[in-house]
Amino acid sequence: MKIGIVGKLFIAMAVGAVVGCFSPDWVIRSLNSFGSTFGQFIKFFVPFIVIGLVTPAIAETGKGAGKLLLATMGIAYASTLFAGGFAFGIARFTFPHILESGALSSLASVRSFPAYFTLEIPPLMGITTALATAFIFGLAMVAADSPYLRNTFNEIRSAVTLTIQKAFLPLLPFYILVVIADLTASGKLAVVGGGCVKIMVTALCTTTAVLLIQYTVAGLIARRNPFKALLNMLPAYLTGWGCCSSAATLPVTLRQTRKNGVSEKITDLVIPLCSNVHLAGSMANMVVYTAGFIVLGGGAISLGHYVEFMFMLSIIAVASPGIPGGVVLASAAIAETALGFTPERYALVIATYMALDGMGTACNLTGDGAIALIVDRFSGAREQA
Repeated sequence: MKIGIVGKLFIAMAVGAVVGCFSPDWVIRSLNSFGSTFGQFIKFFVPFIVIGLVTPAIAETGKGAGKLLLATMGIAYASTLFAGGFAFGIARFTFPHILESGALSSLASVRSFPAYFTLEIPPLMGITTALATAFIFGLAMVAADSPYLRNTFNEIRSAVTLTIQKAFLPLLPFYILVVIADLTASGKLAVVGGGCVKIMVTALCTTTAVLLIQYTVAGLIARRNPFKALLNMLPAYLTGWGCCSSAATLPVTLRQTRKNGVSEKITDLVIPLCSNVHLAGSMANMVVYTAGFIVLGGGAISLGHYVEFMFMLSIIAVASPGIPGGVVLASAAIAETALGFTPERYALVIATYMALDGMGTACNLTGDGAIALIVDRFSGAREQA
């Protein structure tokens, strides 16, 4: 029987709690040696994720760029950034009241289990350098239409995707096991566990509110019943929850969008494009999860830091479709530079995000249907004029 990544993560959490309760100190320190090294590998590999996945995505998005294509991309990015800003407002208003500020910091001095060794793997470049490189080569491929560059970066993308599937995802449950074992042994698990549940419930409510706002706006513009349109997209929403992949859910999203009365021409253009560039659900989830752990760590949720985080994430997130947990893995370096996360604390973000990864995917692709309604309305009005 195959167990999905979510099932493996829950098993890893349970085993980690047992190991943390009953293992001697040397076992926890040995596990932390792996955890710290794997954290270094994540930091090393993130620039390759950005270059290998974002560069081809930019090139493919730029194909045949016209007014309709640019309008769709503009609406998609605006929706993604709105979702991030909305989630920030919810987190800033809610978390100080429902989470124990500084809970993690207050328990930091109870017990510690330093790793026996840490293998330092410094990244070849920073995340900003990787983004600039991706933009330069992505736009160059659009302008020059070079088959050699396209083949090269397509092969790099294949190598990066293979590394994520064969190295990151198989080792991720063990990494989470290490984190949970350390939290249990140090006495922090009770605080973190209760905080995680509150964070996940807040994320679910936030993504649901984002969808209601998206379809209300789309209904007003397209002159459609927003609740009926959203109900028609329910099969796509549930499929996204189940398979955690926008790419795998694409046929269902296309079918349900057509049922909402969107023309076939607009559906075939907008839905595949938005599956790469419209990531409102992933953005909202990342803002909620990171903000929750900032509060638990005793920090303040700063708007200035989150503006930088959201703009960079909206670009890097185009690397994530089709890769379970791609957003949270690609965001590691941004969370460190913009929000001040340590690899150990960001591992908690990975654990909570991956536990409900399908929630962000479901919100992403359901929101694509709202954008299709808007673009179809504008396209029809322009054709009549």
